[in-house]
Amino acid sequence: MVRENSDATSGETAALALKILVAGGFGAGKTTLVGAVSEIRPLRTEELLSEAGRSVDDTGGVDRKVTTTVAMDFGRITIRSGLSLYLFGTPGQDRFWFLWDELAQGALGAVVLADTRRLEDCFPAVDYFEHRRIPFVVAVNCFTDARAYGAHEVSRALDLDRGTPVVLCDARDRDSGKEVLVRLVEYAGRMHTARLLDSVG
Repeated sequence: MVRENSDATSGETAALALKILVAGGFGAGKTTLVGAVSEIRPLRTEELLSEAGRSVDDTGGVDRKVTTTVAMDFGRITIRSGLSLYLFGTPGQDRFWFLWDELAQGALGAVVLADTRRLEDCFPAVDYFEHRRIPFVVAVNCFTDARAYGAHEVSRALDLDRGTPVVLCDARDRDSGKEVLVRLVEYAGRMHTARLLDSVG
């Protein structure tokens, strides 16, 4: 959480910038989501998939994918006046998970993107955030060639903790992505408030 500088002479209040992670399996749409919602040109660290990488990167169901994130994606979106989100897209493959602990430092919460064609790919991200008690929402990226599942079905399949939000989205659509982020901020705010009350109770 970062408070950006404000102009004291104008009477403006300090702007609040919140750090959000965008995680999920390989090819789930993390780079697409960050790029769709970012109001600045997103930073991307994509590289072409190599023949060597094909032995460890399962492209089943995402055969047309030709690049992969090797460090992170970064974007920024203003949710409302005085509130901005800094978005950090994590790499999906397990060989890059050493970056996750660094990226997770100071994060308000996370979006776990899920592809129902490869739902098991987001299990590690769900486990990661549950074990570290980082609030997250699961955003089901509704690919046109994927079978449609309801939020309750996805929640049961992922064995999510009670109350963890599941939302359906189109990672290519700015308004859809923004709605996911708003749901996350609201949910994370409730979770942090509840923990604070528990600690002083």
